[in-house]
Amino acid sequence: MNTITKPLVLLLLCLIVSNMSAQETQTDSTKIAIDFRENGLEIDRLIELKKTIENEEREFLKTEVEDINKRLEAGNITKEEADKLKKEAAKKRALNIENRIAIIDNKIALLERNDSGYSDETVQFGFSLGKFTGVNINNRNKSRVYDKRTTSDLVFAAGFNNAIGDGQKIGDEYSFAGSGFVELGIAWKTRLFKESNAVRVKYGFSFQWNKLTPKNDRYFVQDGNVTTLEAFPSELKESEFRITNLVFPLHFEFGPSEKIERKNYFRYSTAKHFKVGLGGYAGFNIGTQQKLRFEENGDRVKQKIRRDYNATSFVYGLSAYVGYGGLGVYAKYDLSPVFKDQTFDQHNLSIGLRFDLD
Repeated sequence: MNTITKPLVLLLLCLIVSNMSAQETQTDSTKIAIDFRENGLEIDRLIELKKTIENEEREFLKTEVEDINKRLEAGNITKEEADKLKKEAAKKRALNIENRIAIIDNKIALLERNDSGYSDETVQFGFSLGKFTGVNINNRNKSRVYDKRTTSDLVFAAGFNNAIGDGQKIGDEYSFAGSGFVELGIAWKTRLFKESNAVRVKYGFSFQWNKLTPKNDRYFVQDGNVTTLEAFPSELKESEFRITNLVFPLHFEFGPSEKIERKNYFRYSTAKHFKVGLGGYAGFNIGTQQKLRFEENGDRVKQKIRRDYNATSFVYGLSAYVGYGGLGVYAKYDLSPVFKDQTFDQHNLSIGLRFDLD
């Protein structure tokens, strides 16, 4: 029995080892084939990218030459200066093509010399062009616009809000400290004159949140087309009335600025200068809400009531700001009444700080 078993075990072991060796050889062959195929596809993509780089740099050069010609036609530079700038631009773009293609050639050499998955950590390839991830090609390679007359910024304003009518003063009906406003939007600023930045037009869109806090435990009641302030049956812990508007401001901005001139472009900066903006806004009411908080039978009750309350649908008003750099004092006044078709009109009046974040 032992005589038969030992040769049989040895035979089985030989078969297993032989099969494993064959599988490993087959796996290695498959891996090599896959690596070769992946590297080949990557190389083909890199070759296509070289053509893209050449076309891109030529387009950049074309744009630069057009800008130089515009400056020549406007009389800002002489023909000799224009020819010199064109030669410098052509030389720069030629060197850009040479350097960027050299990077691609080195990448191809790395792929041809190594297995798939090899990466050189000293070289970053982070831009996607279609399905290909390769060398960075982005706006940093584009020439800077010579004269950028329009810029954009984020506008944020906040402060006190109230509503007044005939014979009323601020704080008569609504808490001065408890009422407020917030405005958030985007604005574009365009220089009006070609050779001066003394006058700019500023336009865009903003969301305005105007909050009123009635005094003496009162709240707003809508009865058909009439909205009135009435006494609440019990003591109010909180009474807030908020109107949300989407408006489109337009201001004419005045003030000095600094002209920053560089070799290939110039800009005007108002970062360290005083400015005055005069204008107005128009837009639409997009939401009205009243929030009440009180106690009832020992329970704390909080209500949020969303309805139109006869709030004016189309809103418009005047606004102005005086500032230094990106910070200013801001005021706005609604020419449209808070509520439409009422026997007694009231108008929102706001004053606070305004931040223009370039």
